[in-house]
Amino acid sequence: IVEMDARRRVALGKLDNPDHTRDLTTEHPDTTPMLTPAVAMTPHEEALLRHPEIVAQVEAGLADPSKAAPSNARRPRPQPAP
Repeated sequence: IVEMDARRRVALGKLDNPDHTRDLTTEHPDTTPMLTPAVAMTPHEEALLRHPEIVAQVEAGLADPSKAAPSNARRPRPQPAP
């Protein structure tokens, strides 16, 4: 038995996998709730994941950072105070 507080909330800390921090919630016709582990990502991340060659490059760079291509990115210079 799980009891709800005055605001109808339930603590699931002991029930859910600690690796899952987000869940999709669905309700069956008999009002039984179901939690399904979920991952949230931006549309940009989703678009990148559609290109296996990019995913392979990222994974290779993570596996051996010494083989990663150098970045040409520069940090913006601090602006002097007015």
